[in-house]
This record gives sequence, structure tokens and C-alpha cells, in this order.
Amino acid sequence: MTDANRVLIFDTTLRDGEQSPGATMSHAEKLEIASLLDEMGVDIIEAGFPIASEGDFAAVSEIARAAQNATICGLARANFKDIDRCWEAVKHAKSPRIHTFIGTSPLHRQIPNLTQDEMAERIHETVTHARNLCDNVQWSPMDATRTEFDYLCRVIEIAIKAGASTINIPDTVGYTAPRESAELIRRLIAEIPGAADVVFATHCHNDLGMATANSLAAVEAGARQIECTINGLGERAGNTALEEVVMAVKTRHDIMPFTTGVDTTKIMHISRRVATVSGFAVQPNKAIVGKNAFAHESGIHQDGMLKNPENFEIMRPEDVGLSATNLVMGKHSGRAALRSKLAELGYEMGDNQLKDVFVRFKELADRKKEVFDDDLVALMRDASTDPADEYLKVKFLRVVCGTQAPQSADITLTVAGEDQQATAQGDGPVDAAFNAVKAIYPHNARLQLYQVHAVTEGTDAQATVTVRMEEDGVLATGEAADTDTVVASAKAYVTALNRLRVRKEKLGGKDTREVSYKDAG
Repeated sequence: MTDANRVLIFDTTLRDGEQSPGATMSHAEKLEIASLLDEMGVDIIEAGFPIASEGDFAAVSEIARAAQNATICGLARANFKDIDRCWEAVKHAKSPRIHTFIGTSPLHRQIPNLTQDEMAERIHETVTHARNLCDNVQWSPMDATRTEFDYLCRVIEIAIKAGASTINIPDTVGYTAPRESAELIRRLIAEIPGAADVVFATHCHNDLGMATANSLAAVEAGARQIECTINGLGERAGNTALEEVVMAVKTRHDIMPFTTGVDTTKIMHISRRVATVSGFAVQPNKAIVGKNAFAHESGIHQDGMLKNPENFEIMRPEDVGLSATNLVMGKHSGRAALRSKLAELGYEMGDNQLKDVFVRFKELADRKKEVFDDDLVALMRDASTDPADEYLKVKFLRVVCGTQAPQSADITLTVAGEDQQATAQGDGPVDAAFNAVKAIYPHNARLQLYQVHAVTEGTDAQATVTVRMEEDGVLATGEAADTDTVVASAKAYVTALNRLRVRKEKLGGKDTREVSYKDAG
């Protein structure tokens, strides 16, 4: 590297990330993700493990041919067959790399049953073989952080002399703490002959939740390549997350004067694509890319955000490809946030009107985990009720429903200020509720339209119900919203009856039923 402060981003989403149980990607999906990584400025893409399968070989080969900017790397174990297969896959790239590895800790040396000397000889032979095929060779002592320090220095020196230009130090089991990570890199660079002529890299797993911290600590100690994955995907608890390290470098440039070539505005898009194709959803509270990372529900936080976003955000949502911060409306939200959100939706209102709407909003928020924009639109429609709609009002409704018919509804209506109760049966809970309304307020209106629309997501979605009634050629429509579809239906039905009554009066018709409701039920 010409810039000593440039940190190379080595993305292994397509290799280590895909090794997460259940995260297998199709050939087309791998090509798509590789293209996005190449476009966003990732320096090295570890496209796969070519010896693993014909499908992996084909994907690495096609990615190598298609890449425009990134170095394309394949993984190989410490044997000639793996290395030859890897070279066949990556050799058509504009910038190919062979990455070969072997486990060097006491535990991992037992797997191939090699002594320290036998393993050292194998490292010399295989790295030399890889270097004879490719000018760009990376070597990794797997489980380096649990390898005896003197032996680790010995085999790294062997790999450097054999031609490796990048030495990766994996924390394979995520056991290291940041202080240890930094000290290890610092000592290796200081004590190994030839260390100044190669790039030291770090590959950290997240078993103890310290992968990103360990990687950044290694960079401060002299490492200049970070191995990472989109969304931190990877074996067990995952890897260092690409989005976390690049945003940490960008955000804390005051204490980490390093640079990367990654276009951070593409982070959110690729994060969502990887989540989709891998089947691994991003947890809501995930740093940078979780749906709550730029969301605020607390009234205090929302008010602070409206005054100055820097009060509660250390980076701009635009930096990662989001359009704006999300003020999440919920039971903790305050009036300032509600006013701002309603203004965004086109509703400007005075203090008195806001006070009334805020009460309705809080009632809704107590029943829903999150109040969405469409909920607020439905709430405003419900809040804009004409005084004429108040002749009949639903005060209480309870329905009994299930697999055994008939269903029944017990309803209390306020009619011209007086409460009346009725119970009725029907073919389903909505029909029973409508029949109970009719028992209190007899009418000859015909139901022309009944429509339910869930305006928000989730099982606690608020439903908007539309009802259209017709009587003697006069039409009236009622609409209501509620998290309970049957309640919304009854309210919409009653609203339609109210409006039908008013419209008939305006047309000169006399409603003789007004005197009969008291006897109903």
C-alpha cells in the first residue's frame, strides 16, 4: 500500500459468511452480492472455497471474470490440490489472490497429527507452491490467538520467506479481548524478520461479542487489512461486521486516522440484500444496519432530534444510504414528535386540535407496539368526525365467536346521548355486531359495501373498515380504524347510519325511527 493509513477491507461474506448453517446462497445470488461488493469499493472479495464443490468453483470463477475493481480471492487448505483448484478459479481475475491456511495451535495441530517441524515444512512447501502460481498470496495460521507465540513467530517468518505478501491473524474462536488483539499484532510486527514488508490482517469471530473491537484494536497496533462480512454473517456468532468497522473509521477519525475505499452510502442496500438471500434477518438493534439504529421513540429523544439530530445520532442516516431518521411513534412519544410526524403527512393543526388528537394517539399507542404512518392517517380520518356522526356512538362491544355457530354480539350504543344495550346473533362476529346495532336502531338501509384493509404490518395491525349503506336511493359511507377489526366494523357501520340519517334529512325525508329506538332490544 502506498498510503500507510489505508485499511484494506477484505470481505468474506461469500465464503465465511455462507458457512453459517442455513445461509447457503444460489449461484445467481453469489454473483449479485459480489457485484455489489465490487461496486461499493471493497478491496478484496473472498469469493468462496473452490475445492469445496463444483458450484463453489463455478461461482468463484465467474466472479473472478466479472470483477472490475476488487481483488478476487479463493480459499485453499495447505495442500497442492486445494491450491491448484483455487488458482484455476481465480486466475482470470484482473487481480487474483490465493489464500491458504493451516491450523497452528496445539489443538489444531492434532487434527492432521503433525509435529511443529512437520507443520513448518508443510507451510513452506504450500506457500511456495501458491507463490509460484500467483503473485498475491495470503497465508493464515488458523487459531493464531491460541498458538504459542514463539511458534507463531516461526511459522509466520517461514510464510513470509516463502512469498506470502499478506499475513492474516485469525481469532478463530472469538476468544481474544481488544487489548490482547492489539498486543499480539504489535509484537508480531516488532519481532518477526520481514514483517515490515507485508500486510498484517485480522480475522475476528464474535463469540464474545468483541469481533469489531478486536479488529479495530489490531488496526491501531499496525494491522492494515480487516477481514469482515456484511451484517457480521459467519460461523457461530459471526464475524467482524463490515458496516461497523468502516463506519467506526469514518465516525472516529479523530482517534483512528485511517481511511477505507468503501462507499458507505451503499451499506444499507447490500445489508438488506445479504439478509434476504442468506435468510438471516438483521436484528432490529444491530449497529448501523438494524431497523432501530436510526429510530427514536422516546419523547425526550424525539424532541432532542427535532431540535438537533446530533443530540442523539453520531452519524447521519444518509451516510449509510438511508433517506432520513425515523421518529418511531409509540406510547413513549411526545406532542412535539406527533406534531412533526403529522406535518410530514400533511396535517397542520392548532394546539387545541393537537391536544385532542394526542389523547386518541396515546390510546392507540397503548394497544400497539408501534404506530405507523398509515395508523396516523387512519387516526386523523377518525378524528375528523363530523358532529352529525355523533348521533349514534359505539360505547361497548363484546363478541363471542369461534368454530361453533351462531356467533353473538353484545353492544351498547349511545343514541342521542342515552345508552342503549342489545344482544344479537349472526353469521360471524361482524354480522352479529351489525344485527345488534339494528336491534337498537331499526332501519331499512341495505349494506352495499363492506371492505377491510389492514393499514399496517404485524398481528397487531390497525384495520380500516369501510361500510357503504343505501336506503331509498340515498348513499352514505362510514369509515373507522381500530386494532380490533370487529370494533372498527361496528364503528364504520354506525358512522354510515349517522351520515345516512343526516343526508336523508337534508333531502327532506323524515326519519320516523328516531322515536322507536328506545324500545329496541
